[in-house]
Amino acid sequence: MHMHVLILSLLAALCYIPAQAALVRYKFVVQETNYTRLCSSKNILTVNGRYPGPTISARRGDTVIVDVINQATQNITIHWHGVKQPRYPWSDGPEFITQCPIQPGSHFSQKIILSDEEGTLWWHAHSDWSRATVHGLLVVSPKIGTTYPFAEPHAEVPVILGEWWKNDIQTVMEDFLRRGGDPEPSDALTINGQPGVRYNCSRQETTKVKVDQGKTYMLRMVNAAMNNIMFFAIADHQLTVVGSDGAYTKPLKTNYVAISPGQTIDLLLETNQPHNHYYMAAKFYNSNPATIIKYNGNYTASPSPLLPLLPAFNDRNASFNFTRSLRSLASTDHPVDVPMKITRKLLYTLLINTLPCGNNSVCGGPQGRRFAASINNITFDTPKTSILGAYYRGMNGVYGDDFPDNPPFIFNYTSDSLNSSVQTPMNGTEVKILKYNDTVELVFQGTNVVSGIDHPMHLHGHSFYVVGSGIGNFDRQRDPLNYNLVDPPLQQTIAVPQNGWTAIRFRANNPGVWFMHCHFERHISWGMEMVFIVWNGKTSDANMLPPPPDMPKC
Repeated sequence: MHMHVLILSLLAALCYIPAQAALVRYKFVVQETNYTRLCSSKNILTVNGRYPGPTISARRGDTVIVDVINQATQNITIHWHGVKQPRYPWSDGPEFITQCPIQPGSHFSQKIILSDEEGTLWWHAHSDWSRATVHGLLVVSPKIGTTYPFAEPHAEVPVILGEWWKNDIQTVMEDFLRRGGDPEPSDALTINGQPGVRYNCSRQETTKVKVDQGKTYMLRMVNAAMNNIMFFAIADHQLTVVGSDGAYTKPLKTNYVAISPGQTIDLLLETNQPHNHYYMAAKFYNSNPATIIKYNGNYTASPSPLLPLLPAFNDRNASFNFTRSLRSLASTDHPVDVPMKITRKLLYTLLINTLPCGNNSVCGGPQGRRFAASINNITFDTPKTSILGAYYRGMNGVYGDDFPDNPPFIFNYTSDSLNSSVQTPMNGTEVKILKYNDTVELVFQGTNVVSGIDHPMHLHGHSFYVVGSGIGNFDRQRDPLNYNLVDPPLQQTIAVPQNGWTAIRFRANNPGVWFMHCHFERHISWGMEMVFIVWNGKTSDANMLPPPPDMPKC
């Protein structure tokens, strides 16, 4: 069981913010960089030689150009997680979905078009498992003349939760896919790239955050871990959630946070405790790092910093209850627009499956089979060229358009004993077609096939309202009666609870090709992903924009 305790050592020097809504430009050089962690040294893939990578700062409504130059020896793509990219899927980033990868020695100028996002987002690699080290924050501040819907904090502190493997991450991925079982677990958890004091080899590397007593700090948090939901807390301090996934929330006071891979949360920390050193700690939901908050001033600190109380690693209710407590701000300046009249009702089952190992060999999954994963029993088969490019050019044979609205067969999805016949999925590259301005209600149904587990589901190109959730099987007649249609949270990543369901609503008003997948990296590798294609509307401002001239070639 990992527990990771870190000490944060900077007061939040985030990057330059332009004085007005503008065109902002960054240069990202992807390269191999030697890093030492846990008494071992290895080359890792980085942006500008930094791990985590540089923070992008902009204001609401800005356009950001990022010149991505690949000086590494492997392919790369970059995804701007939480940016809707209105009418411009060309820079969204998922490999072979919206683009072919940026090959070694080549470059791609990606355009990030911000619209209504405001708060903390992030960027990360979206090819193979490169996002383990290729990631960073994307901070969207209010427009000039507007401000936060809460008192401006004294300073902002990045808190990026991640994982560290002593082995090369590509080797970890390739070995895991070859064996057909679970991947090798990480050797440490990290905060801002540093393992904590509980790892004997890292005491000098532990991050420290120095704070003044009586101030309020904003923690801009992202879970960049590859395969785990995380619990987070700070000893003797209550936190206030004020935003998630680039949208504000009603202030939620809490002693702990549950955050899914891919999710961002904005937290206010009031430094209202006696002068001392306090651990901030994170651990896996299903395991722990720690960092230290150090109060400034002349005083004698406790010989051992105080540790926060965190929920048990298997406390499903703690994760579920935190997630369902979030509410949209729903104010005059930040209204909600929940679709009320639904034109498309979808039910998608999320399954862990198994497949025969092949060649009379034995794999690392149950009964010697190979793990797979699926949505509505379809394991996604990634094509060798971009689905977006094929759609735009009218190419046949790259994908089908027959992704089902409902599971192919109905059973007791969360039963403790399921027949082995439901374990084997179909393979396919099927997409779901949506008309422009379709209003969609999508219910994610977790299942207990092979193994029940939470699934952090992420939709590209759209934010969605989380209108309901529950444990057990979704009941189409009963459960919608309890939906929250007044102030549901607006998110792009949501943890579907173990053996439970989550209902989301969104308007398909962004023409293009948009990926949807579980944000556990092993589940993506197993095939828990699919694609929406949103058709153009009837007017020119509802049509997808043309591609840039430097789109990478396959």
